[in-house]
Amino acid sequence: AQIIKLVEEAQASSAPIQRLADQVTRWFVPAVVATAVLAFFGWWAAGDFPQGLLAFIAVLIIACPCALGIATPAALMVGVGKGAEAGILIRGGEVLERAQKLTTVIFDKTGTLTRGEPNVTDIVPLGAATEEEALQLAASVEAGSEHPLGEAIVRAAQHRGIELPKVGGFEAIPGHGIRGEVDGHKVLLGNRRLFAREGIDAAAAEAAMTRLEHEGKTAMLVGRDGKLAGVIAVADTLKPEAKEAVAALAREKIEVVMLTGDNQRTAQAIARELGIEKVIAEVLPGDKAKVVQDLQRQGQSVAMVGDGVNDAPALAVADIGIAIGSGSDVAKETGGIILIRNDVRDVVLAIRLSRATMLKIKQNLFWAFIYNTVGIPVAALGFLNPIIAAAAMALSSLSVIVNSALLKRTRL
Repeated sequence: AQIIKLVEEAQASSAPIQRLADQVTRWFVPAVVATAVLAFFGWWAAGDFPQGLLAFIAVLIIACPCALGIATPAALMVGVGKGAEAGILIRGGEVLERAQKLTTVIFDKTGTLTRGEPNVTDIVPLGAATEEEALQLAASVEAGSEHPLGEAIVRAAQHRGIELPKVGGFEAIPGHGIRGEVDGHKVLLGNRRLFAREGIDAAAAEAAMTRLEHEGKTAMLVGRDGKLAGVIAVADTLKPEAKEAVAALAREKIEVVMLTGDNQRTAQAIARELGIEKVIAEVLPGDKAKVVQDLQRQGQSVAMVGDGVNDAPALAVADIGIAIGSGSDVAKETGGIILIRNDVRDVVLAIRLSRATMLKIKQNLFWAFIYNTVGIPVAALGFLNPIIAAAAMALSSLSVIVNSALLKRTRL
C-alpha cells in the first residue's frame, strides 16, 4: 500500500521544468486571443468578413495549448511508472529531474556495497590472553549489540560454544568502540582511537592490525584491565553486483566515492577490489552529512546511497538520497529514490531513466512549441480551415502522448 501511494504521489507531482510550460502559457493565451482578434479585424477591413470569422476561429482552435500542458506530466507518469516496474521508487518529478544532473555518487560501505553479513575471520591473542578468552571478552560486551560487526563476533563465540558472562557498565562510544565490565574486568573493544583515548599502548598489535587491514578486513582491538588482549578481524563480503555498478557509473562520467567508518587501509583495500578511486574513511556516524555538504560546496551534484539509520542525515542533505529497500525505515523515509530490489546497479538505471524521461519532456515541449509557432500564423493568414485546425490540435496532443508512451520501450 505504501509503494502504491508513493508511485501515485510521484505521478501526480510536477517537475521544475513544468514551470517553463506554465510561464509560456501565462503569456501565450492573451497573445493568441490578441492574434485571433487582429486576424478577424484584418480580414474584415479587407472586406472579407466570413474569412475573418474563419481565421478567428481557426487561430483559437489551432493554438489550444493542450500539448504544452501535457508535455511534462505525460512523460513523468510514464517515467515514474517504468521505474516502479523496475523496482525503483521515485518520489516525484523534482527528484527525477535532479537525477540527470548528478556528478558524484557516494556509497556507504556496510550494507550497501557489502552484504552487511560480516563474519569473524581472524583472532590474534596478545599478552596473557588466549584466543578463546579474547573472543569471549569481545562477544560479552557485544552481546546486546545490533551493529553487524558486533553480531558477527557474538555469532562466532556462540558457534564455538563459548559462554558469555553478563556485562555491566556498558557504554558505546560513537566512532571509537565500546566498553564494559566482564567478571570484574574492565573490557574495551574498538579501534586505535579508543585505545589512544584510554592511554593504552597498542604498538604490540600494530603489525597484526596492518596485515589484516591490507587484506580488506576490519580489525578491532580487545583490551582487558588496561592491557591488550588481542585483535579480532571481521570481513564482510562484497555484493557481487557492486563492482559492475561502479564500472557503469564510471562509463556515465559520474565520480564514485566510498564512505566508511573503517580505517584508511581497510577502506583502500576494498575500494581497489571495486575499482573505486576516491575513498573517505574513518568517518564518524554524525559526520556523513558534512562529507556530502563539503562536496556540494565544491560544485558537485551529489547522490548519497545508504541503508542505515546513521545514513539518514546524509540522505537528507544530498541532492538526491537513494535508500536501499532492505535498509532501515528512517533511511527509506528520507530517500528521494528507493531501490526495492536492493541492487546497487539500479542506481545507474535510475540516472538513465531520469535522462531518458527529461529527453522525452524536452522533445514534447519542442514539438508543442513548433506546432503552435507554425500553426498560428498559417491560421491567421486564412490558410487553415477550422475543421482541419481542430484535427491538427488533437493530433498534436496525441503525438505528445505517443512520444511519452514510447519511453516504456526505451532500454536503460
